[in-house]
Amino acid sequence: MTTTIIDGLYYANKIINEIKTKVDKLKIKPKLVVILVGNDNASQIYVNNKQKRCLEVGIMSEVLHFDENINQTELLDIIKQLNEDTEVNAILVQMPLPKHINPDKIVEAISPVKDVDGFHPYNVGKLALNMTPYSIACTPSGILKLLNAYNIKINGKHVVIIGRSNIVGRPLMSLLLNNNATVTVCHSKTENLKEITNTADILISAVGKSNFINSAFVKHNVCIIDVGINRDKNNKITGDVDFNDIFDKCSFITPVPKGVGPMTIAMLLQNTLNLYDIQNKK
Repeated sequence: MTTTIIDGLYYANKIINEIKTKVDKLKIKPKLVVILVGNDNASQIYVNNKQKRCLEVGIMSEVLHFDENINQTELLDIIKQLNEDTEVNAILVQMPLPKHINPDKIVEAISPVKDVDGFHPYNVGKLALNMTPYSIACTPSGILKLLNAYNIKINGKHVVIIGRSNIVGRPLMSLLLNNNATVTVCHSKTENLKEITNTADILISAVGKSNFINSAFVKHNVCIIDVGINRDKNNKITGDVDFNDIFDKCSFITPVPKGVGPMTIAMLLQNTLNLYDIQNKK
C-alpha cells in the first residue's frame, strides 16, 4: 500500500487563484472587516495573515483594533453599524475575546448574511438541517474540499471526529452527515477511544495535543485528516498525529503544516466572495 500525502497548500492556492480571477472582474470589490480586541500575539498574527491573503486576491480588508477594555455594549454597537453598512460584505470577530465579553452574544449579533466564519446560529442550524446556509465554517468546508479533491469516498464510510468544538467538530459532523457519512464524534469524556478510532475509515483529529494520535489508534488503509496545529517540546510545529509513526498504515494523510491550515484561509476568502454575491443578488 502506498500512502498519499494530501497537499492542502496546492489546493488552497488553486482556490485562491480562482477567487482572484473572479474578483479582478468586479468593479466593486468585496469587503471584509475584521474586529480584533486586545493584544493577543497569536490573534494578531492570524489577523495579519488573513489581511495579507485578502489583499493578494483583491478583496478589501479592514481591521478594527480595539483596546481589551472595550465593553460588550460598545462592541455590539460597532457590529450593528457594520451590519447596516452596505459596503461591508463580511464580518469576522477574532477569537478569543476578553473574559468580560460573551462570545455567543457577539456571534449572534453579526448578521447571518455577513457571517464569514459560519458560526451564527442561523447558519449552523441551516447546515444541521441539511439546508443551504449563507456560509459554512471554514475549516470543515476546507476538509470536505480536500476529501473531494482526492476522490476519497465519504458516502457510507465511517468517519470518526475527535473534538466537538463549535469551530470544527460540530459543523464538520453536520457537513459529513449531509454527505451520507456515518459519523462518530469523540471528545475528552469519550471512553475506549482507541477502540472507536480503530473502526474509522476516515479519522479527523482536532484535539490540540501534539502527536496524540499514533499507529495504535487506527486500522490499516485509514485516511487521516489532521486539524491540529501545536508546538512540541522543541517548539516545532506539529499536528495531533504522529506523522512518521502512522504513515505506513494510511491510504491518505494531511501533513502539518501545509495540510488543512491553508484550506481554512482559502475558504475564508471563498466565503467572503460568496457573501458578496448573495448580497448583490438581492
